[in-house]
Amino acid sequence: MEKIKMTTPLVEMDGDEMTRILWKMIKDELLLPYIDLKTEYYDLGLEYRNETNDQVTVDSANATLKYGVAVKCATITPNAARMSEYDLKEMWKSPNGTIRAILDGTVFRTPIVVKGIEPCVRNWEKPITLARHAYGDVYKNAEIKIPGAGTAELVFTAEDGTVTKEVIHQFKGAGIIQGMHNTEESIGSFARACFNYAIDTKQDLWFATKDTISKKYDHTFKDIFEEIYEQEYKAKFEELGIEYFYTLIDDAVARVMKAKGGFIWACKNYDGDVMSDMVSSAFGSLAMMTSVLVSPTGVYEYEAAHGTVQRHYYNHLKGQETSTNSVATIFAWTGALKKRGELDQIQELADFADKLEKATLHTIEQGKMTKDLALITSLKEVQVLNSEGFIKAVREELEKSL
Repeated sequence: MEKIKMTTPLVEMDGDEMTRILWKMIKDELLLPYIDLKTEYYDLGLEYRNETNDQVTVDSANATLKYGVAVKCATITPNAARMSEYDLKEMWKSPNGTIRAILDGTVFRTPIVVKGIEPCVRNWEKPITLARHAYGDVYKNAEIKIPGAGTAELVFTAEDGTVTKEVIHQFKGAGIIQGMHNTEESIGSFARACFNYAIDTKQDLWFATKDTISKKYDHTFKDIFEEIYEQEYKAKFEELGIEYFYTLIDDAVARVMKAKGGFIWACKNYDGDVMSDMVSSAFGSLAMMTSVLVSPTGVYEYEAAHGTVQRHYYNHLKGQETSTNSVATIFAWTGALKKRGELDQIQELADFADKLEKATLHTIEQGKMTKDLALITSLKEVQVLNSEGFIKAVREELEKSL
């Protein structure tokens, strides 16, 4: 077949460790033979981020704003151990956090549902999409270790010099304090992204915080969501027969466990980080969850929701065979290609991405899968494939549909 032509590049953000190995396999086996792939490439591997003082991450985010669609490999957020391992100049911040801040985006994470991988929660019949606010809170915090007795205060100095103070705690000994912030503009963007995504996917939207305890911080989130819903979205929701409702985060958790799925659950930044891992794991595997960052201006960045699979990478370096699940990374590429095809009106590109997704799922449903899925599948006859073997099996299935 003649290769599918692209008109506008995807922004391609390469990553780290085992997912970087899979990234190249996926391109070589599943994309380049069929697509005249146009990308603007950025190396977000930790070595190059360190070399460029993390400027490459900023450049990749700005390129995403320019072109409208990006696809990202999993990346390392360094800790103290990584500082030594990679001889870093400093402990660089999360690339995802940097990109989210520049795009002012909301992260939507959805489990990839496939026959033979049954959810741990028996009543879950449809995917639950987690909408995670991608700005502020603990990810943009300021922290201080308190050496001994004293008074900790929250202080705001207005531009006119007016000072507002609130005592945090009277310390009698050593301790810690943390300061968090958010902005009404970002919360508004988050709310609109959630309402728009609910309308696009025709799903109910839940939003949950802890406003009974956090009567100013969390309550502001609640109020902004309610105001925007009433003024801008209520009529459209009622027309489509979908629902928006607010509840406490603990009540939401209880409801989610008893629900059938098929809705969007909007959470603040940290809640969304934790709950998306819980939902993806309960649906089967952290390696079976898509993640798309959506900006208020309609910019999209697709990635897998999992990390760099460090343990498998170390085994790979030793020459040992790995069986690493590449499904979510494949779906990051297909999501980006579908969106690029949609925006550029290249139906052939969107159709190819759809066929690749179906080929990937059908491969698993035939019993051909990586070890993580083989351990939890309900299928009786299973063939455990290594990392490259699974991708080659997907290619065989893809060839049939082309």
